[in-house]
Amino acid sequence: MASKKSSTRASPMAAAAAASLLLSLLLIHPVSAVSSDADEVISRFRDYLRIDTAQPAPDYAAAVAFLRGQADAAGLEARTLELVAGKPLLLLRWPGRRPSLPSLLLNSHTDVVPSEPHKWEHPPFSAALDEDMKCVGMQYLEAIRRLRSAGFVPDRNIYLTFVPDEEIGGHEGIEAFVASKEFKDMNVGLVLDEGLASPGEEYRVFYGERSPWWLTIKAKGAPGHGAKLYDGSAMENLMKSVEAIRRFRTSQFDLVKSGAKAEGDVVSVNFAYLKAGTPTPTGFVMNLQPSEAEIGLDIRLPPSVHTEALEKRLAEEWAPSSRNLTFEFKQKASVLDNFGKPAVTPADSSNAWWVLFEEAVKRAGGKLGKPEIFPASTDARYFRELGLPAFGFSPMANTPILLHDHNEFLSKDEYLKGIGIYKSIIRTLATLKDSNVDDESRAEL
Repeated sequence: MASKKSSTRASPMAAAAAASLLLSLLLIHPVSAVSSDADEVISRFRDYLRIDTAQPAPDYAAAVAFLRGQADAAGLEARTLELVAGKPLLLLRWPGRRPSLPSLLLNSHTDVVPSEPHKWEHPPFSAALDEDMKCVGMQYLEAIRRLRSAGFVPDRNIYLTFVPDEEIGGHEGIEAFVASKEFKDMNVGLVLDEGLASPGEEYRVFYGERSPWWLTIKAKGAPGHGAKLYDGSAMENLMKSVEAIRRFRTSQFDLVKSGAKAEGDVVSVNFAYLKAGTPTPTGFVMNLQPSEAEIGLDIRLPPSVHTEALEKRLAEEWAPSSRNLTFEFKQKASVLDNFGKPAVTPADSSNAWWVLFEEAVKRAGGKLGKPEIFPASTDARYFRELGLPAFGFSPMANTPILLHDHNEFLSKDEYLKGIGIYKSIIRTLATLKDSNVDDESRAEL
């Protein structure tokens, strides 16, 4: 990693990230019906939304400056770490009365995916009062504001991180952070990260996720006239691979469509790009078969997958050297943690943290659905790789699943309700005695 630099100052209020989302705040009720407190909460949210943190050129400096100001107002300690030059990571702390206890980490990220503004009803960074959102990080902070105003003091240290580059793999963000001394000194016991919206009443919670394999397959062959039929052209060789991959993809997708498996429990394969042809100033040469062709694949593997079998399929069926094919991984994340076990967090009574989490959501009037494997990849995987428990959770019920789609939105009522859910979660997880956990389990906390 490039350079390492740490600065310590007042504090920032964490915002946007954990939900890797750039969405829209849908006002279902008239503004006149909203309390002044709710208006202020929404106003702070909109201010954060207006900061353009889209890849590939996120304005991290503006985001961190905004968040430090918000953290200051919330009374939190703050540090800006620059473990990689130009990639600031904001670290906030709410000191607990018993700092020797394992700490709680609330993680979120500041970058978002690029948008296509012409396909949105409102510019995605306008924070128009009918559809806009970057939510989880701000909800963390609003919940902490309320807890502090009520005089609550946590038993354990509570940390909030607002990290860069989640949308492009997190290598110069959270991956660098978990390897740092600063992280080791935090003595983290549990991590909360982003989840997904739920179209129903129940909140979704994730105890693991699919690992990304991004790779390219390249084909080579002799160039030939566009009218000539012959075996072994680059395009023909590659298309045979595409057909085999498509059949596998269909078999996995059929399991989801039939209800036999959830999306997070199958191997997904999607074509990211196809590159071939001989370009001209106005297009492509139409009477020439190219000597090279290439596809890019985005493959996601659940923790239970037999990776050796999939690699064998890749080498023997999808990209066999006998057809002049080669493959190269651009990213290959393990489905196992550093101890050789599936990188998942127990979501049952064997995990004292889960007992507390489930209890906290119920206390706030929420309902949890069956714990799931996250269908995509989040920064939580870097914590699970270390053997740390981590749950993905975003309190967004009654909300369409529009992950990275145009006009993503979250209703104002759900956003405000989510703050109350986090308030209960943070209070419960941070209070050692405030639970139904037995003494033996409590020792793990």
